[in-house]
Amino acid sequence: MPTKTFFCLWGAILTLGLCPAALAIGFDQILSLQGIRFHVTCPNQGSMNALRIEPTGLKKSNAVITQDIEGTVTGAEVADLNADGSPEIYVYVTSAGSGSYGTSVAYSANKKKSLSEIYLPPLEENPKAMKGYMGHDEFAVVESALVRRFPIYQEHDTNAKPSGKMRQIQYHLKAGEAGWILSTYRVVEF
Repeated sequence: MPTKTFFCLWGAILTLGLCPAALAIGFDQILSLQGIRFHVTCPNQGSMNALRIEPTGLKKSNAVITQDIEGTVTGAEVADLNADGSPEIYVYVTSAGSGSYGTSVAYSANKKKSLSEIYLPPLEENPKAMKGYMGHDEFAVVESALVRRFPIYQEHDTNAKPSGKMRQIQYHLKAGEAGWILSTYRVVEF
């Protein structure tokens, strides 16, 4: 029986004109801003993956960045949050499992010369923002901020059924001592 189902599915795929590569679950996106292009790829197979960011258009170094991540890439955006004329790339990662914990991997094009990593402090460093957190994060660039939103869980909630509000954390991009940092400037609930 499974063989018949497989051939039926394969026939439907071929009838629709799809090739087997079209069924891949990987992430592959090209983003560009201010003359800098980022080709972001990730196989998204299993709980550990290799994120690859290939920049083009930088004046000094267009070295490919390969970074191991725990989870899968669910999105990417390019922006210039600090309005310095050089873009940043924000890649959104969701962990495997029922919690779907999120994080962001980000790099800044320093004066359009080379890339340096942007640090996103762990949520655990902010006890107020962490209260009621059990994952299911969403990230997006909104105007001049990186926004992180997730449901708030009450004490007896299961991971599948949050009964609280939503919490939204807004981050501004700031220069740190040794690079860039996403600094929390507003936490709101709705």
